[in-house]
Amino acid sequence: MSRIVILGAGLGGVIMAYEMKEKVGAKHEVVVVNKGSTYSFVPSNPWVAVGWRKPEEITVDLTKVFQSRGIRLMPMGAKRLDPKTNSIELNDGETLDYDYLVIATGPDLAFDEVEGLGPAGHTQSVCLTDHAAEARTAFDALVRSPGPIVVGAAAGASCFGPAYEFAFILDAALRKAKVRDRVPMTFVTPEPYIGHLGLDGVGDTKGLLEGALREKHIKWITNARVARVEAGRMSVEEVNEDASVKATHDLPFAFSMILPAFRGVPAVSGHEGLSNPRGFVIVDRHQQNPAYPNIFAIGVCVAIPPMGKTPLPVGVPKTGFMIESMVTATAANIAALLAGEKPRAVATWNAVCLADFGDGGIAFIAQPQIPPRNVNWSSQGAWVHTAKVGFERYFLHKVRQGVSETFYENAALSLLGIKKLKEVRMEEAGPV
Repeated sequence: MSRIVILGAGLGGVIMAYEMKEKVGAKHEVVVVNKGSTYSFVPSNPWVAVGWRKPEEITVDLTKVFQSRGIRLMPMGAKRLDPKTNSIELNDGETLDYDYLVIATGPDLAFDEVEGLGPAGHTQSVCLTDHAAEARTAFDALVRSPGPIVVGAAAGASCFGPAYEFAFILDAALRKAKVRDRVPMTFVTPEPYIGHLGLDGVGDTKGLLEGALREKHIKWITNARVARVEAGRMSVEEVNEDASVKATHDLPFAFSMILPAFRGVPAVSGHEGLSNPRGFVIVDRHQQNPAYPNIFAIGVCVAIPPMGKTPLPVGVPKTGFMIESMVTATAANIAALLAGEKPRAVATWNAVCLADFGDGGIAFIAQPQIPPRNVNWSSQGAWVHTAKVGFERYFLHKVRQGVSETFYENAALSLLGIKKLKEVRMEEAGPV
């Protein structure tokens, strides 16, 4: 019996555990190591921050569902990986050995790279559900005492959708509270243009998002570096194409949410051949690390080169559907290795994003996510908000039931004209 360890129980890690167990059954052991025993649906965090969801409504206790599926959960978390000995030092002092490892940790949030940034400083976050709950308190204070808002992302961030989402959700929530007229808003981003999204745009995301910002009276600054944050004040540097400072902006705020730069988590960073200088895990087309072939990685922790040169660091996002494609490929490839075969599954890396605006939104499809693309489409409408709510309920149901996909998922995607996003390309078979 081989032991397959999955490090992390976020979107990728939970579905990885379900799909891997479906592949290997009782023949092999599947273990999930995570800090805590709960799963949180991170895409709903912006709703938590304005009081549209309670944290307990978007979380799932994994203990019973994992047990029912024959998956072992170790909620003490990992302290340090040792890929040379195929072992993980856990936070309780114990050591866990593995035959195969899937790293699905998500990112480390680099708030410390900007003075005063983050919940421990002077800005809010929607990266974690706990952060979003803290932001709700600050939002309630804003409603009682309205003032300027600054929303956006720091240089080095690699998921810009939530920043745009939260700006528009704030607009909708403040209009509902009838105080929007007393809350000027500014969106700051390291992107070279609005709607770049770390992908050099998808369809007309530039035009759609610029138009939406104008319609909602939200000003913006692109090529923006958050230099430092003080209580109620943010210093932002707008840069030229050569990254020299073009202008400085002193932005007062009563409420601010800035997404931080991402980096790899300390437990897996710093191993030559395993991770890059930012700590992201290096993988080949099979999601497999070249230096340590029994280690795979999925999700935000994976190293993906930036989409062309930009004046400021702009990371490539890894959307939920893209991650599920990685999961399917990884499960197939580990199963192949267990059977003495060569890995052949290659993730499609197709992407679908539903950016909710509270009462509307923008959706885009990129197939594959990295251009050139076969499908490069974007659209907007009230249907996006409805679709996001439906997806939230469906995905939480899927996690609670312990399944990686359902008939309804494939049927819904087919109605949208989207090829099965978890489908993988199988290379020709060959010797191990």
